[in-house]
Amino acid sequence: MPWLVHEGRVLSSLEIADSRRDRRVGLLGRDGIDGAMLLRPARSVHTMKMRFAIDIAHLNRNLVVLSTTTMPPWRVGLWSPRVCAVIEAEAGAFRRWGVERGMQLEIHE
Repeated sequence: MPWLVHEGRVLSSLEIADSRRDRRVGLLGRDGIDGAMLLRPARSVHTMKMRFAIDIAHLNRNLVVLSTTTMPPWRVGLWSPRVCAVIEAEAGAFRRWGVERGMQLEIHE
């Protein structure tokens, strides 16, 4: 299982959605998520038909966090040409993990 890591510290388990189908489904139909999901490529996300609020981290191609936000259900995020990937987690997870703008994230298998 992949892990989301920052400076050698494991933040969470990580699901990777890198196919068109997996990105389209994302977290739809779930009541929550243990850990996080990486969508790549992705320039924006939405929470239409979602059952819970999520934290969003917009990443550049080097997995540096460009911005974070919390999105309640039934919202559409803004598209950005600088964003290459997005990490989604349950609302409040990023605060617990210390995820913030400028962080260099890594994926470990």
